[in-house]
Amino acid sequence: MTDPDLNLLVTLDVLLAEGSVTRAGRRLRLSPSAMSRALARLRATTGDPLLVRAGRGLVPTPHALALRDRVRPLVEEANAVLRPAGELDLERLDRTFTLRTREGFVENFGPALLTLVWREAPGVKLRFRQKLDRESVALRDGLVDLETGVVGPTTGPELRAQALFRDRFVGVVRRGHPLSRARVTAARYAAGRHIDVGLRGPGAGQVDEALGILGGRRQIAVFVDGFAAALALARTTELIATLPERHTGNLRKGLHTFTLPVATPEFTLSLLWHPRMDADPAHRWLRSLVLETCAPSR
Repeated sequence: MTDPDLNLLVTLDVLLAEGSVTRAGRRLRLSPSAMSRALARLRATTGDPLLVRAGRGLVPTPHALALRDRVRPLVEEANAVLRPAGELDLERLDRTFTLRTREGFVENFGPALLTLVWREAPGVKLRFRQKLDRESVALRDGLVDLETGVVGPTTGPELRAQALFRDRFVGVVRRGHPLSRARVTAARYAAGRHIDVGLRGPGAGQVDEALGILGGRRQIAVFVDGFAAALALARTTELIATLPERHTGNLRKGLHTFTLPVATPEFTLSLLWHPRMDADPAHRWLRSLVLETCAPSR
């Protein structure tokens, strides 16, 4: 048995929608004779008359009525499969994207990003995973769609990167802390008891280097793995946290933030993805929304 001509699905869809060979021919830009031949092929393929004479018009057979609701989705799905990669139907997009980010990203940028995503694509879901290391394996293996981070020696050389924003380190203490009541000098800053945060980024080491030039040194009293833990301790003790300013904006509410008394360079937080996703239209769309969300003007 030979495979049926799948082009007949489009013809059948239009015929059942119009209920007229003449009108279907106009929609398909076929002559009346060509449309009649197409109907004859459909009848031979399905083994059913499909449309039969009733007075001056045609009416669908029970089999044709049963096919009508099945044919339309098939034609739409075929069109979606054959649509050029550059075309994207956001209203019908049903996809889950995984983003791996450090603490503070979801709290600061998550609500605005979700608003932008659901405004255009209500069927899209985002899965946020905490970034616990700087390795690129998750992106390389396709376990993660997007990742944020500072490009460094451990970043996979094949990865694509787009700058999101510039950030700097600031000091954070509880309200009423001695450092919140007077100008913070390098000596006063170094004399306090500090929290060391894992995965601090390139700037944190430069804080210690800058203090060392002035003959100072931070006294590390506590080691923690994340920003939230550091801020929880700073909120209720005399400890000092040194954290990225923009990345922890919402996390620092209710605390006192001060400019560090030593000069340290800013660093760039970037959006990272694997090159195999470059041309994916949905992935490209999501990247544009992350960039818009993190733009300095927001």
